[in-house]
Amino acid sequence: MTITEPMFLALTALVDEPRHGYGIVQEVERLTGGRVHLKIGTLYGVLDRLAGEELVELDREEVQQGRLRRYYRLTEKGAGTLREEAERVAQTAAVATARLRARAAGGPA
Repeated sequence: MTITEPMFLALTALVDEPRHGYGIVQEVERLTGGRVHLKIGTLYGVLDRLAGEELVELDREEVQQGRLRRYYRLTEKGAGTLREEAERVAQTAAVATARLRARAAGGPA
C-alpha cells in the first residue's frame, strides 16, 4: 500500500490519542508547523481509505452542539505501517542529506 503524505500525517496525528476529524486537522497543522492544512473533504477520504485498510478504526461517536463527532484511533496494524513508513522516509532523507553534503564538499553527488 502506498502511503501518501496526508495519510502519513493523519496516522501520526492519531498516535497519542483518538481524535475527531477537526482535531486531526488541527494536530496535523501543529505537527507540520502550519505547513500542511488538510481540507476536511480530503481528510475524510483519507480516513475512509485508512479504515478500509484497517489502519484506523472508529473509537466512538459523540454529539457536540447538535453535530455528530466521530473519533478515530490508530490500530496496531496502523502503528506498524506508520513505523515502517517513518523508517523509509528517514532513510531516504539520510541519502539526500549525504548527497547534498558530498556536493557541497565538491565530491560526486
